[in-house]
Amino acid sequence: MHPDLIPDNPYLLLTPGPLSTTKTVRAALLRDWCTWDSDYNQIVQSIRTELATLAGTLEDITCTLMQGSGTFSVESVISSCLPEDGTLLVLCNGAYGERIVKIAMANRINVIAQDSGELMPPDLDQLRMNLKAEGSITHVAVVHCETTTGMLNPIREIGKVVKEFGKTFIVDAMSSFGGIPIDMQEIEANVLISSANKCIQGVPGFGFILADLETMQTAQGRARSLSLNLYDQWDAMEKGRGKWRFTSPTHVVRAFAQALTELKKEGLEHRAERYRTNHRVLVDGMRNLGFETLLPDYLQSPFITSFLSPDKVGYSFPVFYEAVKRQGFVLYPGKVTQAETFRIGNIGDVYPEDMERLVQVISKVVSF
Repeated sequence: MHPDLIPDNPYLLLTPGPLSTTKTVRAALLRDWCTWDSDYNQIVQSIRTELATLAGTLEDITCTLMQGSGTFSVESVISSCLPEDGTLLVLCNGAYGERIVKIAMANRINVIAQDSGELMPPDLDQLRMNLKAEGSITHVAVVHCETTTGMLNPIREIGKVVKEFGKTFIVDAMSSFGGIPIDMQEIEANVLISSANKCIQGVPGFGFILADLETMQTAQGRARSLSLNLYDQWDAMEKGRGKWRFTSPTHVVRAFAQALTELKKEGLEHRAERYRTNHRVLVDGMRNLGFETLLPDYLQSPFITSFLSPDKVGYSFPVFYEAVKRQGFVLYPGKVTQAETFRIGNIGDVYPEDMERLVQVISKVVSF
């Protein structure tokens, strides 16, 4: 089917993923593929190579695709990389850092949560203290963009501290990879995790793990799960040149290949600037309407923004949500525990003029 025949979406998804995709990405879903066919496996191999290139200058980087949501990929890493006698230190400041802690606990992995609260970045001095005090710590994990609030955590600074102590550094870059340049060597990350349906603008169905070769090889025999065994998945893809161990989401993979092509055409720097512009237009417009952001600007990512709910009689997020949705925009409910908020995503096939229209819609829905 020609992309022009693909129907338009009834609304824009202003969420951190799934997000609004292009017609050409959606059109790529319309062809069937065989998981064992060499043409399909070549697509998988091309994706693995492109993602490794996108992750920067690390020479021995390898890429593994994993079925499921982004959380499946995170659990694959945590449950496969930690040795039996290892300890995971998680730098938490939101729901997704807390989820990593829960994953470790569910897999009976020793875990320490360094929780800085939802409104503050991780404390580097506390990180050093924990690494000095707890000799059993082998791995440190952090969420880059904590979409609970929209905070962008300082992964470069964290990585330097982690490497001072010779630990393995795991970065959950679910909502940031492909949206801003990230060089795994510069941030000193051993593992980076993301998903198809975030800044690369694909559709949901799989995530991916980028890791240096040594980290991947040392994961052999450590997995606590069959289906989420990271080493075995990587080994199968290496030996089978793009084959998956179990049935892969073929349509989603092909759509992702198209999304990667479109990212390459737009250019990562240009996409990052588009997202930043989306964010600036949104925040400036909302502040002009009287809304306040949850976070100060210096902690804010360009991917999703939390706004304080209006302090006015009769305001209800469900009512507000439906009113805005009828005008063509889907927002995201708040997730922080300390304040009533809602969130607006700036990523996907979304442009500054869309943010201008959104602000106009909100100005009619909520008046101060």
